[in-house]
Amino acid sequence: MKPLLKNIIKKTIGVILIIIGLVAFITPLTPGSWLALIGLQMLGFGFLLENRIVRAIRKKFENPKKKPQ
Repeated sequence: MKPLLKNIIKKTIGVILIIIGLVAFITPLTPGSWLALIGLQMLGFGFLLENRIVRAIRKKFENPKKKPQ
């Protein structure tokens, strides 16, 4: 499968999962709101969040004796 087509299909499925997850979150008795998280991960938002968390942890636990140059 061509990379462009694969990327379009992946983004489309991600958006559909987000919509289904939000609808499941709003409607009662529908266990499926976790689909929104999977959709966000498919769109790549999980990587953005992971990078922010890693940077925050590194910044918090930096060696205080190390002087900036």
